[in-house]
Amino acid sequence: MLPSELERFVSEDLGEWDDSSSLVPEIEAHAAVIAKEDCIISGLAEALEIFAYFKLEGAPLYNDGEFVPAGSNVLFVRGSARAILQSERLALNFMARMSGISTLTRECVLSAGGRVRIAATRKTTPGFRVFEKKAVFFGGGDTHRFNLSDAVLIKDNHIKILGLEECLRAARERASFTKKIEVEVESLDDMLRAAKGGADIIMFDNMLPEKIAWCVKHLMECGLRDRVLLEASGGITPDNIQEYAASGVDVVSLGALTRNARWIDLSLEIECLENVTEIKQNSDR
Repeated sequence: MLPSELERFVSEDLGEWDDSSSLVPEIEAHAAVIAKEDCIISGLAEALEIFAYFKLEGAPLYNDGEFVPAGSNVLFVRGSARAILQSERLALNFMARMSGISTLTRECVLSAGGRVRIAATRKTTPGFRVFEKKAVFFGGGDTHRFNLSDAVLIKDNHIKILGLEECLRAARERASFTKKIEVEVESLDDMLRAAKGGADIIMFDNMLPEKIAWCVKHLMECGLRDRVLLEASGGITPDNIQEYAASGVDVVSLGALTRNARWIDLSLEIECLENVTEIKQNSDR
């Protein structure tokens, strides 16, 4: 996390002043972050950066991407009790959001049975994409494109404006040889033209798995299957991902990884305070 990013998140959470944490005296405290449910933990690195920003010492008990059973301590933190309370929600928000994405991603990877690569999309929260994509990675998924400059993706609206052949010609002329050219198709005809026109990747968009399987078979019969990577996208959910994984594609991408992932239930509990009695006695005088 860049310093400017971290400071922006901290500033957003603290506001102009902190009336709540200022109630607590400056005493040493120990706390634990606890997972209330089974999950693939993620966001530990970000949480530790947040704690360090508040001059707290964090000690993780797991690595990002590991399975954590319900009821387990995930990390310990120690330092100023006031600083722990100030940083608590921001650290938990990162971990809960990212762990939710990692957990859902792992479920989809397991459901697909290892036959295909499970990928995210650009359906991410503005300003938070890098963390959501990172969480997909820790769940065993593929991050796909981070932004528009990572690959040339020819979509239906590009084709409506220029036509498929012209899009492919322009892409080959302007794109670096290091970039993949991907074409979104909705019909057998578009698929064949894309494969013959030099596309590196063909994306079957909003097609039923049965139709995709039929298209893949046709590519094989035409001797074109080995020329391209095949991706299925659109209308895919954790409930039907097995059908798409079995259709013959190489990649299944779904926005549900980031759009539908629920937050994991995590909490921070103060375990002990040092010198509490002495502080109370001094404050009563």
